[in-house]
Amino acid sequence: MNKLHHLLQVAAVASVALAACAAPAPRPAAEPTAAQPAQEAASEITLRWRTRPDNKEEADVYASISDEVSSKLGVKLVYEPGGSETASYQDVLRTELAAGTAPDVFWIPGTDIADFVQRGLLLDMRPYAARTEGYSDANYYPEPMFHLTYNPATGKAGETLWGLPRDVSTFVLYLNIDLLNEAGAPDPRELARQGQWDWEAFKQVAEKVNALGGDIKGYGMNAWWGPFGAFMNAAGGGFFNAERNACALNTQESLQGLTFLRQMYDTGLAVPYGEDSEPPFRAGKVGMFQNGRWATPGISTVAFNWDVVELPKGPSGHMGNWLFWGAYVVNKNTKHPEEAWKLVNTLTQPDVQAKVAARGTNIPSRVGEAVFAEFLKILPEKNNQAFLNGLADKPTAEGPLWTGSWPDFDRVMGARVSDVLTGKLSIEEFGKTVCDEAGKAFNQ
Repeated sequence: MNKLHHLLQVAAVASVALAACAAPAPRPAAEPTAAQPAQEAASEITLRWRTRPDNKEEADVYASISDEVSSKLGVKLVYEPGGSETASYQDVLRTELAAGTAPDVFWIPGTDIADFVQRGLLLDMRPYAARTEGYSDANYYPEPMFHLTYNPATGKAGETLWGLPRDVSTFVLYLNIDLLNEAGAPDPRELARQGQWDWEAFKQVAEKVNALGGDIKGYGMNAWWGPFGAFMNAAGGGFFNAERNACALNTQESLQGLTFLRQMYDTGLAVPYGEDSEPPFRAGKVGMFQNGRWATPGISTVAFNWDVVELPKGPSGHMGNWLFWGAYVVNKNTKHPEEAWKLVNTLTQPDVQAKVAARGTNIPSRVGEAVFAEFLKILPEKNNQAFLNGLADKPTAEGPLWTGSWPDFDRVMGARVSDVLTGKLSIEEFGKTVCDEAGKAFNQ
């Protein structure tokens, strides 16, 4: 727990520093109204809000709290589960925002904050937060709050408030313990405790499970930037340079991570890239499935014995994990900005976050040692510490590109990586060409 305690201290200090250094918040051109018009009482207001659930069970988690929050706010709430893990969820939102049919409040990944802000799609909630008793930027992890309070007009953090983080998470490997035992594979949890859980051990476990034959696979991950990016990170590479203003997909370290992953697919150890790996895992056909905390409600319904383990360490000596986060934001054109802000603020209060976390969906986005202590009490028979170990092992914080277009970068990167992992493109050709195309996403 020493690493975790150190992480909390760093997060707390950074949060306080962020709040202390923030410049006075600029007022929008039009001040929010102090009260609703007489003809529209709060009880007559309807707010639509949306998240991107990983599965039906996660959707049910958010639907279950909607009525509770509705009663607390005195407004009617309509919850809408939407989309999938892919960027199509964000694309649908952009289309709806342009057409005027988008929800009042919605969740988006941290990677997309800058794009939505620079398109003028989000409400700056700083004036509303300034009038809210007990609100402080320092209540949340500093990494998300840097981006959520960043003012692109001045290049400074703390001046705006584009949203509040719903949660944080890291990757783990969900394990089918029954399948691993049947295969005679070593227990990854024990290997991790002994400091022996690395890429070679991970591959050996996958090979043992794969040897069972038939449609059994040792490993599965889904086709988006998070899973393959973790292998690049673990090799000491990554998507961008340190300043996040240039492509680094062609560095030796990034290519090393992609090469290892390509070998997993070439040897048939993994569910074919592009196929959803969660259904075969839940059907008992996959030994190790890589996903975040959000997958826990669905995994909890399986009939076999399951648990989790942290990601194996790569050549860098680290897991290459991510500090995932996403935020509740407000449609700039909502007819009810005050109520929308109250909904966002309420959804990120400790009591609501605790109810969501209790169902196994996420790790609360608020900082504090008590948060971790409560998290470990959820599904206490499972290895919850694996998620926290990921937070403590220098995870790369998910974040947008303020100097470029993340959607454009991701579009090129995702297509090229898919070609590599499906055998259509060699690692060598990928390295020679990917940054020529992906680099166009950066502002010149």
